[in-house]
This record gives sequence, C-alpha cells and structure tokens, in this order.
Amino acid sequence: MNLINEPVVFFGTGPVAATSLKLLTQNFRVEAVVTKPRPLHHHGNVPVLEVAEKLNLPIIEVSNKKESTDKVIAAHFSSRLGVLIDFGILIEQKVIDSFSLGIVNSHFSLLPQWRGADPITFSILSGQSKTGVSLMLLVEAMDEGPLLAVSEMDVPPGTTTPELTQNLIELSDTLLKDVLPKYTAGKLTGSSQEKIAETVGYSARPTYSRKLTKEDGILDWRTPAKQLEREIRAYIEWPKSRCILGGHAVIVTASHVITDEQHSVGSKQSPGSILVVNKTLTIQTSDGKLAIDRIKPAGKHEMSIDAFLNGYGKDL
Repeated sequence: MNLINEPVVFFGTGPVAATSLKLLTQNFRVEAVVTKPRPLHHHGNVPVLEVAEKLNLPIIEVSNKKESTDKVIAAHFSSRLGVLIDFGILIEQKVIDSFSLGIVNSHFSLLPQWRGADPITFSILSGQSKTGVSLMLLVEAMDEGPLLAVSEMDVPPGTTTPELTQNLIELSDTLLKDVLPKYTAGKLTGSSQEKIAETVGYSARPTYSRKLTKEDGILDWRTPAKQLEREIRAYIEWPKSRCILGGHAVIVTASHVITDEQHSVGSKQSPGSILVVNKTLTIQTSDGKLAIDRIKPAGKHEMSIDAFLNGYGKDL
C-alpha cells in the first residue's frame, strides 16, 4: 500500500468517523487519533477507539473543548494538517493554528447548506434531490470556513439516512484522497462558501441543521403525508418514527404517499383516521394519505403491513 507522503492527525468520534478513519488510513499516514473516551458504564461499541486500537494508532482521548486544546497543544504533533470528521467537540482557534496548514473538516452537505450537527438527516427531511461533501478549512465559527472543494451526488427517491451516509462517506474519502495532496503541495487554496456555491450553481443561502431529539420521532398526522414519508426514511435509525395504532405502540419503518386524488374513499377524513382496504393500511394526514409498508410493534420484529394486519388488524 502506497501512502500519500503527508502525515495527518485525525479528529473524530462517531460511527461516521470510524468508517472514515478506516478508509483514510488506506491512503494517509495517521500520526494520531483525537477522540472522545469510552463513557463510564458504557458497554456498547466505541467505534473510533476500536478502529484506532485495531490499527495500532496513537490515541488522545478528550472529553471537552478545554481538554482537547490542552492535550493537542501539548502533543507537539509533526503533522502540518488535521482532518476532522464527525468529532462532536468544538475546536478552539489555537488548536487550528497548531497545524501550519490548519484542520480540514469533511462536512456532509453542500455548504453553506445544512451547517450544523446533522446535515445528512436534514438533506432527506428537506426533500432535496442533490447533496454532497464539502472540504472546509476549519474556523471557530460553526461551519463557516473557506472551502477547498465540493463534490455533488444525487439523492434518489426513497433513500434512507443510513444509505445516504454510506454513500457520502465513500465520496468524502475519494475527495480527501484527491484534494489533500494538492492542498499540502500549495496548489490549492480556500474560497468562500458563497463563491463556490455560485460557481457550482447551488444556493448560497445558509441553512442550519440541529441535533435531533426523541420527540422528533413522534408521527404527527397533522403533517402532510409527503413530509411524514421523508421523516420515516430520515429517522429510521434514530429517533425512529413512532405512533400508536389500535392501542399498540409501533415504529413505522417504510411507507409511501397516496394523494387524495389517487385514493378517494368517501369524504376526506380527519388527520389520524385509519383506513384498511385490501390488506393495505393508510392513515389520513393534513394533505394526502400515508400508506404504511413495514412496521415494528413494541417488543416484536419488524414485519410487513400484511403480517401486522393478520396479527393486529382486529384492533384497528
């Protein structure tokens, strides 16, 4: 394996970071991995720690911004460049300045679209047909740094968050492998997000994502069916799309939209009204009906709507 002759320090914590780190080590020499420690009393996976340990990479564990600053500055890295993906801790300017070439953040949206904590989910929620990866030079302000490069990709209808995440991880790795050698060789400099957006031809108006809460997963039938279908795809891993059907707590894992013109049985019902016809279950929303395709009752395995109706249909 021929590594690119430029060491980097990797900053990352979550599952996206873990997969990205594994790919990054195939092309770059990683001097150290800066990541969050294993939480107390945590018995589940700690993805980045596990990847770093398996690859015998030096690890620096940091829990907050101050600890990150103190430990990174004290490390006196030889690397001129940091690479940050899915880190979850704000970086102070003095940490950025400790690398002569700064820190490159691979952000999974077309900046300035979806700055913030969860750009992938919000790309699906917004119904956009394209997203991408932006390689940004980190600044203290949230996701406002100059861009080294962007790369677009399509978001096909029906895409879920896990599917889009994997595609963006692979796109990010391809972009890092292509762009970082040019940047470290002095052949590439950053440009403003607005300039890049205008050049590529997408909106330069900033939009912002946020961290999701468990309450986001509650299906509200007063919302249009089109938006609820997006939520179900976007929230399939977390917080999951939940509701009560026939007195049973369920998680909806797949659905499709039926407009009122396509499915007009009697007069339009109020939002939340359930209709079962020919082994299909539809729920009236504020605009259109949502057909439930797959579902997971509490304490049970995921099942088709046909199987659900066979077991629970009498309660609807």
